[in-house]
Amino acid sequence: MIVQKFGGVAMKDEQMRLKCIAHIKEGLQKYQKVIVVVSAIGRKNDPYSTDSLLQLTEAFSSVGEASDLAASCGELIAAAVLSAELERAGVPNTILHGAQAGILTKGPFGDGTIVHIDPTTMMSRLEKMDCILVPGFQGIDATGRVMTLGRGGSDLTAIALAAAVNASHVEFFKDVPGVMTNDPHKFANARKLDVLSMDDFLPLLNCERPVIQQRAARHAIKTAIPLYIRGIASSEKGTWIFPS
Repeated sequence: MIVQKFGGVAMKDEQMRLKCIAHIKEGLQKYQKVIVVVSAIGRKNDPYSTDSLLQLTEAFSSVGEASDLAASCGELIAAAVLSAELERAGVPNTILHGAQAGILTKGPFGDGTIVHIDPTTMMSRLEKMDCILVPGFQGIDATGRVMTLGRGGSDLTAIALAAAVNASHVEFFKDVPGVMTNDPHKFANARKLDVLSMDDFLPLLNCERPVIQQRAARHAIKTAIPLYIRGIASSEKGTWIFPS
């Protein structure tokens, strides 16, 4: 099986989500089982983005538990929308969220860490369902409270899940065709790299717009999970990142 991760740009509207669905169908055809991790729809001030949800009241700035519960709703909405559109496209699926996904967290609200993932429920569902959706960026602490994983935390969710279920790799779908030598939004001569080691990949994340979250990349190194960074808008080959 594989894990596919779709970020806010990939989820931002129905046209883009049709591209997500095409990639999910491709993954199912090639690997039979696909776990799909989604970020909230859009970015910054888009209606259902995390930032927009946290702007509903200034009180969230001082109440971490309530703030995290609100912030987690962006991914829940994204998972529900994609699930319905997958069903309409003929792809049976189910959503595992919160305690169902088995993601146990600890630490401060807004910047939690994953302590453990119990894949029992997920593996049981995978026996009956080939496609499972998991809202990223969140888990449940020891007392059952929702806790988010910090900005970019859905990347960490995808890699940690892949390790927990022994997936072959994680596919990240981006608005760039793969890992680039420079930021293509700033440098016209930026080119795509075909293959990288984890050790060579990590320094490339020290920039304003890293292709994935640094903490997620370090978890991939720790768990030896291969990554495949590819563009959402095409079938062009992306960048493979293998354990060093």
